[in-house]
Amino acid sequence: MTILHRYVLRQLIWVFALTLLSLTGMLVIVGVIGEASKNGLGPQQIRDILPYVVPSLLPFTIPATFLLTVCVVYGRLAGDNEITAIKAAGINVMSVLWPAYIAAAVLSLGTFWLTDQVIPWARSNVERVILTAMEDIFLGILKEKNHFSDPDRGIAISVRAIEGSKLIEPHFRYKLPGSPNTVNITAREATLQFDLEQQHVMLSLVEGQVVLPGGDQANVADEQYPFPLPIRSKAPPPRDLPISQLRSGMRLCRTERESLDRRQVITMAFALSHGDFGELSLKKQDLHTQKSNEATERYRKLYTEIHSRLALACSCFFFALVGSPFAVLQGRRQFLTSFALCFIPILIIYYPIVLVMMNLGKDAVIDPAIGMWIGNLGMGGAAWFLLKRVLKH
Repeated sequence: MTILHRYVLRQLIWVFALTLLSLTGMLVIVGVIGEASKNGLGPQQIRDILPYVVPSLLPFTIPATFLLTVCVVYGRLAGDNEITAIKAAGINVMSVLWPAYIAAAVLSLGTFWLTDQVIPWARSNVERVILTAMEDIFLGILKEKNHFSDPDRGIAISVRAIEGSKLIEPHFRYKLPGSPNTVNITAREATLQFDLEQQHVMLSLVEGQVVLPGGDQANVADEQYPFPLPIRSKAPPPRDLPISQLRSGMRLCRTERESLDRRQVITMAFALSHGDFGELSLKKQDLHTQKSNEATERYRKLYTEIHSRLALACSCFFFALVGSPFAVLQGRRQFLTSFALCFIPILIIYYPIVLVMMNLGKDAVIDPAIGMWIGNLGMGGAAWFLLKRVLKH
């Protein structure tokens, strides 16, 4: 590596590190801490989840931060006529741009590693921290608002006051699954015991009364009722899984779909041979179609997630391809102006294309292996046009 390469690379590393630290710190302070406080997390819980939240932000901040970095570094080099001096010395401008491209390639690999390994690990740990602190969070919300509701599970709780871990004059309303009817429970006081191993909450009542949907009432002196913890019970979304698990999930979806098709063929054959036309009813056919469609939809989501993760990780490299020659051409402008002129088209063209292609891939309109790279190919075309102008002049 020549002195010129080291000189440019040092500036890139210094500006990138400072900008990334500032931007990530701002997002953590303004966004994460504020949102965590609104959801009842105390200072101790916020401190515990911060080491896991910061890595989750980096894949979103790294591409924009490196684009700003190349605009600052190469804009200053061009503005101070250092690019002109390099050309006058007979040195190809690409010698100055290569350090940015190499750094961007390394950052793209790092971003992919973060999205594939670190973020699933971090999100599972955030959930673990919140689950461990759920009793304090729950009591804190009740102490502050005297009300708590979980519409997804049909649970609503209101209290007159909180004394330590005791609920004074609580009123519990529980909506039965799949029914508009509710069960109402009142008591003089109650306590909650969170069992993380069994993943439920034991409700202990003192002088309680239960009102059933039909209007029947029952008095309880010292009874315990289990409630499920409000944790993720469904399959985790694709973004929370590493690629190895995404590929395993795709294989399971294919196996499930093939099994459903074989089962339907066998069922229809037996039904026709035995004259059991009830098995050929539209209701049962619709049930098979629904299950098959669910497996297909899950497969498409997993497949799209793999290619969207790869394409978005490589966006850092394509941002550098566009940003560095653009900053050279705009060298006499302020670096923030150059960054805005470069980033605004990316914001209003590149990211909408990515989102549209992601949805089209999930709907099987376009193959994600092609669609998710259209935005990056467009960036590559723009970079080639800008590089020709830089090398020409």
